Amino acid sequence: MNQPEYALSRFRSLRRPTREVIIGGVGVGGANPIRLQSMTTSDTQDVEATVRQCIALAEVGCEIIRITAPNKQAAAALKEISKKFRAAGFTQPLVADIHFLPVAAMEAVEHVEKVRVNPGNYADKKKFAEREYTDAEYNREIERLHEAFSPLVLRAKALGRVLRIGTNHGSLSDRIMNRYGDSPEGMVQSAMEFIRICESHGFRDLVLSMKSSNPKVMIEAYRLAVKRMNEAGMNYPLHLGVTEAGEGEDARIKSAIGIGALLQDGLGDTIRVSLTEDPWFEVPVARNLAARAHTMWKKFNGSAALAGGEDDGVDAFHYNKRETVEIELGEKCPVGPDHPPRVFAPAGRPLSEHKEIAREVLESHGVNKEARVEGLMVKLVSPDELQSLDTLRRVLGQAVKAFVVEPAAHLRPADLAALAPAEGNRLVIARHFGAADAPALREWLDFCAARKALLAVDATAEAVQALLPLLSHAGDQRLLFTLTRPAPGFHALGSYRDLARVLRTHHLDSPLWIRATAENAVDLSDGSFEGRLMEASQVAGALFCDGLGDIVSVETDPSLPKGLVLAYNILQGARMRQTKTEYVACPSCGRTLFDIQSTTLKIKERTGHLKGVTIAVMGCIVNGPGEMADADFGYVGGAPGKINLYVRKNCVKFNIDQAEAVERLVDLIKEHGKWVEPDAVAPVA
Repeated sequence: MNQPEYALSRFRSLRRPTREVIIGGVGVGGANPIRLQSMTTSDTQDVEATVRQCIALAEVGCEIIRITAPNKQAAAALKEISKKFRAAGFTQPLVADIHFLPVAAMEAVEHVEKVRVNPGNYADKKKFAEREYTDAEYNREIERLHEAFSPLVLRAKALGRVLRIGTNHGSLSDRIMNRYGDSPEGMVQSAMEFIRICESHGFRDLVLSMKSSNPKVMIEAYRLAVKRMNEAGMNYPLHLGVTEAGEGEDARIKSAIGIGALLQDGLGDTIRVSLTEDPWFEVPVARNLAARAHTMWKKFNGSAALAGGEDDGVDAFHYNKRETVEIELGEKCPVGPDHPPRVFAPAGRPLSEHKEIAREVLESHGVNKEARVEGLMVKLVSPDELQSLDTLRRVLGQAVKAFVVEPAAHLRPADLAALAPAEGNRLVIARHFGAADAPALREWLDFCAARKALLAVDATAEAVQALLPLLSHAGDQRLLFTLTRPAPGFHALGSYRDLARVLRTHHLDSPLWIRATAENAVDLSDGSFEGRLMEASQVAGALFCDGLGDIVSVETDPSLPKGLVLAYNILQGARMRQTKTEYVACPSCGRTLFDIQSTTLKIKERTGHLKGVTIAVMGCIVNGPGEMADADFGYVGGAPGKINLYVRKNCVKFNIDQAEAVERLVDLIKEHGKWVEPDAVAPVA
């Protein structure tokens, strides 16, 4: 197999070699650990407040601290902020965040160790204008950028500063948009233009980022950026982040999907988790992700894959869902390429507690009819439990589309002879098979055929290869494929990729069931729900962003309700299935023109029941319209105390008083036929 174009391996976590960049004494890239970042949310010109936030971030372990500098006055304030921060005994490097104004960047570079510039709006235009550029016109624009950006590059080189070329999906310039579209390719081209300007001056103290609020876009953009750098002989370190992730569990899930997927592929040297919360809450989440990455990198260090590359044959730069046959789990519950992934949920209790299992399933359905137990997973330890299973199936009836039975390893088909055929819902038998288990596979295939049941084959790619004659004969309509534990020498993500490769090679088009199990996890030692959330999100979410997966189950939490909600939230975070309102909310900074935390919560209270609606909440215009390309409606700070409302990326209401802006947003949703009254739908879990 050929080496993938952006990673050393897609099956093992092997860290991408990068050049080391020193930011005020803190090394990024090279052999350094993943560095943790966050950003202050205070008004930068309020020096005392900003220093207090810098200290608070440093005290929770933030290694690099970013501060917005939206104008020259704010940039000048960085001098006093840095002075007071150093006087308090802290050494963490400070970073100026620049949009639009080269004059602010030229001031900021005098006072801080690093400057972040956004190539989409640094001396470039963003008016959503449509026009065609000839090659000559395009090249003249590049020359203009060279003139505008070079003074900062030369000054950074003279002072020993670092620059981050920070592309945002939401703020690509009109020039880039018109030639490359609102795409990962456009994001990468935008950054490469600025990198080439830096290199033309012999300046290489650079960090690169490709952020988006959509984890799929973000993953593809970073991969493509590495591919382009590899082609050009560049090895700059990467700053990872999912921007405008929002708050709470949903934001942590999106971040774990986007950042976690790339870390598993060995990409990433410094990370920031963007939460619509106080910034010091971002650092522990980033630390959690970084620790898991280092565990994986250490495990696979020195792997044989270093000597020879691997590729699973997937287009890693464009999303394509794996093609499968369509099967029915139950009435109006098809599984296949034209349908959203389905959710299986483990009962979390022995079958002897079938009354409690039924109660939990029915209660969960009463909370959110869109987020249901579509497949109930139960473990069968003894034939004596068959009566309890039949009772459970009868009580739940059509409330559950499939019953997934996992017989204990010692049980054989003859032990389940009393199991009745499925009526109204599908029976699925889930079994593990090794390469030498052909006789057992034949028995279970015959058993499932007699009961019109599906057989979920839990097997590695190697085992599937060995069992091909039986599996090919069984037919795609009778099978699911899954993995409860990684293949030897692979991580869980790589094991599923390898399984999908073998299935594709041998034209086995049965659906793929993604299982977030303890065995598939990197590290669940802390026992926390956040840790389980991270694990499930970075494995299952990454696979869905790769186009793999037709069914998902989260099995690391013993609670049926928690595992069920987490599975649906992962699907929503990966943009695979929307069962509640989706929010794109920025994390706030000194540019924010209103209290974004309280406002986001207020908007959620009024709109959280709207299934299938996406609402963007943006503190200012910097990333607003572009990031709202995926949103149905936008609430954006336009001026102090004033809000602009958007439909998609078009501003339709200007300068609304903040006190009435949430209700005007509701009115806008109603005008566009997207509103339903809260009592007309069940509340969201």
